[in-house]
Amino acid sequence: MKILGIDPGSRYTGWGVIQVTGHKMQCIAAGRLVLGDRPHAERLVLIYEGVSDIVSTYQPEVVGVESVFVSKNVQSALKLGQARGAALVAVAKANLEIFEISPRLVKKSVTGYGATAKVGVGDMVQRLLGCQMVLSEDAADALAIAISASSMKRSQV
Repeated sequence: MKILGIDPGSRYTGWGVIQVTGHKMQCIAAGRLVLGDRPHAERLVLIYEGVSDIVSTYQPEVVGVESVFVSKNVQSALKLGQARGAALVAVAKANLEIFEISPRLVKKSVTGYGATAKVGVGDMVQRLLGCQMVLSEDAADALAIAISASSMKRSQV
């Protein structure tokens, strides 16, 4: 089964695709959408189009998307929510099964501890997937989300 993980952001949106066969996981591809300083509405279009292209290219069956975390900056939280919305519309339009996963649960499912630093999550992602490529922080987070979605999917069966 192929699983797409998405780490939405208003400047960068990370993505990662894993292949799950039994209990073995392998990294297929990962990267990030660079959205830059364009007007916010244009960035949302880029997220929608980018995620749509990734879905079309890799044909995942399941998608994990990081849920919004509580932020002290209300404007940042709103923009993050809109970025998530653009990504969710792209995967929902493709009729894919979606798991919305909290950052804490992602960290816990990958490292065993819900407050692990980002660097620790990235290191564990590399180990779990045997990934040899250099990953941006956003791509590593997206792969961690895909791993977490895999656990959630398995627990359904």
